[in-house]
Amino acid sequence: MTESNQQALAARADQSHALVRAFGLAPPVWGVVALTLLDRVDAMLAIKEAATGRYVHANARMAALIDRPVEGLTDEDWLPPEACAALRSADQSAMVQTVPQVSEHRIELNGVRREFTVTRLSLAAADGSTSRYLCCIWIDVTAQRQGEVQLQLALRQLEEQQQANEALRREMQDSGLRDSVTGLYQRGHFDDQLRREVDLSSREHREFALVSVALDPLSDAARASGAEARSRVLEALGRLLRSGTRAMDASCRLSEERFAVLLSGVGLATAHARMEGLRRQCATQIVMLNGQDLGFTVSMGVASFPHTAHTQEDLLQAADTALVQAQKRGGNHVTLASIRFEA
Repeated sequence: MTESNQQALAARADQSHALVRAFGLAPPVWGVVALTLLDRVDAMLAIKEAATGRYVHANARMAALIDRPVEGLTDEDWLPPEACAALRSADQSAMVQTVPQVSEHRIELNGVRREFTVTRLSLAAADGSTSRYLCCIWIDVTAQRQGEVQLQLALRQLEEQQQANEALRREMQDSGLRDSVTGLYQRGHFDDQLRREVDLSSREHREFALVSVALDPLSDAARASGAEARSRVLEALGRLLRSGTRAMDASCRLSEERFAVLLSGVGLATAHARMEGLRRQCATQIVMLNGQDLGFTVSMGVASFPHTAHTQEDLLQAADTALVQAQKRGGNHVTLASIRFEA
């Protein structure tokens, strides 16, 4: 029982004594009031002998719960052993307290699991001697607990549905920004992301890299297989570009054979190392169609802001110029843009 509940019950006891004194009430009055209220709220009342744990009195609802003559019984006579131990421990604790004690118990009766709250109070003897009896008030809260469980389940299902709806909304929104073949962002998203990166890097004096990527001419076997082979190659390239970049980066398809990768917060050397690894992945990627490995390679040009260019337009031009140099070297190559030095 929590300290706040203990304090509340102690306050009620003090209020009861104060009312008796203030209005000169006879002691039995509160007993009549209590028994009437217990019947009204469907509570089950039992009084036990403290020393033996035997029932000496029970109201009609408690007798109906036990389903046999109550007087002389103990908890062991009508409850499973595991429940008896918990009840006995709570009884003993309540006997040494001066305020009511409340505990909760889950008990299986006739194959049905039920839940109860039990409020216990030792009954003070009129002559001031040690209390002999313990009053126990049982409240069946099974329906209430089931309702709480169902409410929690409903709230959890509602939350899961909201999360699913939000994921679907993001997916639908995201799908409108992506190319259907490669799964990469389209040109509009690339332009927005590039403007943001330029603005951020200008304000915070940090660098980022831009990589222009082009699919090298396909093999004779791939060209002979037509549009389906080309789609397989583009799908594979899209997967590699997506897996090879972080969430803060952006991989985009600019045109039929041109792609771009924005590497946020990455310098020229790091960008070159990462793109070199991606180039090797592309060159060794197995793309099967009708039992034949199509294979493909890419050329890349890497530029950085602000080391190789100081404006958005110059950055695009620097990356494209480096890409052309990679293609002139026979493709399947990563070329760095020249670093511009100013007096």
